[in-house]
Amino acid sequence: MLIINVKENESIDKALKRFKKKFEKTGVLKELRSRAYFEKPSITERTQKIRAAYKQKMFADENY
Repeated sequence: MLIINVKENESIDKALKRFKKKFEKTGVLKELRSRAYFEKPSITERTQKIRAAYKQKMFADENY
């Protein structure tokens, strides 16, 4: 359970923004979406390799 302490004279918008940031860091929504349907382990590995190659390419292009 996430607990956000609202400080004195703090607007609700700022507190809500802090809550959303904390909630995003927990990864609950991401996991919920991944569990929405079954994906074979081989396909999961393939997508992870493709993402890693893409990140590596972007990092290489950025540095050179």
